[in-house]
Amino acid sequence: MADGKSGAGKTITVEQIASPTRRPEIQRQTLVGLGLNKLHRRRTLVDTPDVRGMINRIPHLVRIVEETK
Repeated sequence: MADGKSGAGKTITVEQIASPTRRPEIQRQTLVGLGLNKLHRRRTLVDTPDVRGMINRIPHLVRIVEETK
């Protein structure tokens, strides 16, 4: 976020646990937006409301592995 209130110290690691096959296109796009595209891939992302919202839209496809402060 440009206003400096992004909480740069907080990160969250997410892992893709299910395939987007036979899912709506918006769910596939959400996975790509999180930087995931294959099973068991992990990404460490800055913990922002935007990222949390994306994770909450596809909880059946990803899991939170680790949260750090």
